[in-house]
Amino acid sequence: MAIEPDEPLRKVVHTVGEDLSALSVDEIDRRVALLEAEIERLGTARRVKDASRAAAEAVFKF
Repeated sequence: MAIEPDEPLRKVVHTVGEDLSALSVDEIDRRVALLEAEIERLGTARRVKDASRAAAEAVFKF
């Protein structure tokens, strides 16, 4: 039999500029982790687009 947590896990959501005063330290840590993961995802997307652009510029370079 699996042990059920007392409180279901809530999806971590963060809105930029949101009032943070009511958040616990654990909630702030979860949001920081969420934002760090999103920054990494954005960085990866940027690197992919930069590489694609560089390849296109190399093809059309005269």
